[in-house]
Amino acid sequence: METAAVLSNAATFAGRSHPTNGGLLSRSTTSISTPFSFIPHNNKIRNQLRFNLLNTNGIRHAQAVRVDSPISVSTETIDLDWDNLGFGLVNTDYMYIMKCSLGEGFSKGELVPFGNIEISPSAGVLNYGQGLFEGLKAYQKDDGSILLFRPAENALRMISGAERMCMPSPSVDQFLQAVKATVLANKRWIPPPGKGSLYIRPLLMGSGSVLGLAPAPEYTFLIYVSPVGNYFKEGLSPINLLVETEMHRATPGGTGGVKTIGNYAAVLKAQGAAKAKGYSDVLYLDSVHKKYLEEVSSCNIFVVKGKTISTPDIKGTILPGITRKSIIDVACDQGFQVFEKPVTVDELLDADEVFCTGTAVVVSPVGSITYQGKRVTYGNDGVGLVSRQLYTGLTSLQMGLAEDKMGWTVELK
Repeated sequence: METAAVLSNAATFAGRSHPTNGGLLSRSTTSISTPFSFIPHNNKIRNQLRFNLLNTNGIRHAQAVRVDSPISVSTETIDLDWDNLGFGLVNTDYMYIMKCSLGEGFSKGELVPFGNIEISPSAGVLNYGQGLFEGLKAYQKDDGSILLFRPAENALRMISGAERMCMPSPSVDQFLQAVKATVLANKRWIPPPGKGSLYIRPLLMGSGSVLGLAPAPEYTFLIYVSPVGNYFKEGLSPINLLVETEMHRATPGGTGGVKTIGNYAAVLKAQGAAKAKGYSDVLYLDSVHKKYLEEVSSCNIFVVKGKTISTPDIKGTILPGITRKSIIDVACDQGFQVFEKPVTVDELLDADEVFCTGTAVVVSPVGSITYQGKRVTYGNDGVGLVSRQLYTGLTSLQMGLAEDKMGWTVELK
């Protein structure tokens, strides 16, 4: 069964009043109303269009979606093996697209059926790598409501990365409204509670044609989603890392601290070689001294010694992970001492426990590290008590199983 619903971009109007088709989107510090004359009367659809006004880092964001043009939101049940859902692309119903020209701001976006996009062969993203991406998740609760985890942090990181890459970017409100609209339009693809999550992939790219090296004249902001399970096939089982000593992920002054597309292509060779030898992934060292830990291909790294947890400090070559940031706060709340500092290989090899963090993996315990032919293992079963404790603490917040005293989750109904 399909129901005609209308979900589109509210970003143009977020944070101010603006008339549209006889309706008004108003925002105040206490409430938000959307008296659109053309919101469907169907209560189920009206519920899909209703958001709460929540506080994110002291900023209250309008949680409304502007009704603009009709799309068909299917309510048919998805036939997926939720118990064996891996981390791979599953084509869903809709994606979100918004464009702007260089020197201008993003304005109107829209939901369109998921599918291929048309782009010029001379697009800036294809020729000069002018592109960024983000990653976040939506979880379904037992009552059918949906939780997003710290989406404003992803918006802020994209804004920061766009400045480094000479790109315009959506505002925080535009980013949030686009994410919410995309999630709701693909609601039936969100795995049942405890079976996985809906992975959300926002992209920002130079889509305009450019021949000489220069910023592209046009930019596209796009969001697609896919239901996912565990990133590593091991799940919460331990992974085995190889310390890479010759190739490096980033250099000082470069873009290692930005979630730009080029950072990830650069790790594929070392990662592929490590996997061919039976390792799960690669841990990179700094490119200057070659003795300080940086990060795994797509994860931040943590080293545990007693009640002390250390992680490499953010200094331009390491991605400021949102899960990393959250784990630090959760660990401090649980009584651990957490230090963001240069961490040496010697400290790594002498650790009681090691784990990785990232949006896709959340927390991934490390069972062994191999460095210059020497293999060091951690714990008896490879899943340390600290890793398990922090994983449980964070995922309980993300899935709505524990009280969110941090104010990190955004609920959609």
